Amino acid sequence: MAEAVLRIQNLTKNFGGLRVTDDVTLDVMPGELHAVIGPNGAGKTSIFNCITSFVSPSAGTIVMDGERIDGLAPHRIAAHRIARTYQNVRLFSDLAARDNVLVGRHRQVATAVWEVVARTRRFRREEAALRTAADALLDFVGIAQQRDTIARNLPYGDQRRLEIARALATEPKLLCLDEPAAGFNPSEKAALMELIRKIRDDG
Repeated sequence: MAEAVLRIQNLTKNFGGLRVTDDVTLDVMPGELHAVIGPNGAGKTSIFNCITSFVSPSAGTIVMDGERIDGLAPHRIAAHRIARTYQNVRLFSDLAARDNVLVGRHRQVATAVWEVVARTRRFRREEAALRTAADALLDFVGIAQQRDTIARNLPYGDQRRLEIARALATEPKLLCLDEPAAGFNPSEKAALMELIRKIRDDG
């Protein structure tokens, strides 16, 4: 039987005297889609913040691929191939769409700093491969034609898709989407759900 990719047990988070999550338990199996549903202030984002180590749980455990990860430094969380988007869009607003995705690819870069400065053949070859990969991700989420557009100039829905592309650039095993359909109309929500299934099926 397959093991859970993510196992959350009895997760609780307090901010002073305010308990924002209380005894949350969840197993995520390979290929599964889960939704955390609740009104504003119910603690949905706090669960994601605990998973990705933006905050540490007050109690409970978070296990990824059999290894406990709660309380790890964020860069170690990234090494476990966990990526996320945010409730409020957090792009590099002055960078082009492609460059935002390239930021997400930084963990895949093997070129040394001196090779970048010297613009060696290896650097140029790797840079071309990274750009090709970034363009493929923009195509995957449906905004390939916007690759040179500055992020702040993109329509809101395309900004959401760009955030997803940047998260996918890290090659995650677990992708946490925090209210990805916020502000969408029904047809945009349906298209987003189709994209989420595509991510699951192609992963």
